[in-house]
Amino acid sequence: MQNRRETLKHSAMVAGLLATTGLFPQYARAFNKSAFEAKNLADALKALGAGAPTESKDVTIGGPDIAENGAVVPLTASTKLAGVKQLLILVEKNPSVLIAAFNVTPAVQANFATRAKMGQSSDVYAVAITNDGKALFAKKEVKVTLGGCGG
Repeated sequence: MQNRRETLKHSAMVAGLLATTGLFPQYARAFNKSAFEAKNLADALKALGAGAPTESKDVTIGGPDIAENGAVVPLTASTKLAGVKQLLILVEKNPSVLIAAFNVTPAVQANFATRAKMGQSSDVYAVAITNDGKALFAKKEVKVTLGGCGG
């Protein structure tokens, strides 16, 4: 029986082999550092190749109206639009506005949930980026009453 150290060592070797042969899925490597480091909504969307955002009833954002603990704010984003390649969750007044980016394929239902840290009350956006680069969004204000993330 293998101990934990041997199992981790074996897993690391397999991951290394997969990475060198290019067998990791394409989306596993699709991390856009500049989008996650963006300080405002426009810069994050530009880094992801999206155009100017347009409000849409076909995109929904969910979360509490008042978050009593800014360190753990549950958020949801969804859309039933066809041709969506990414679904984003952004918090306007966070130091880094992009909270989550989900890659969407026809085999995936575009309905995601996550938790975010919020240092202060802010507008929260769900943005659907379509295959042709359009950005469609929904917006919700979330008020934070206690203990935000502090930055």
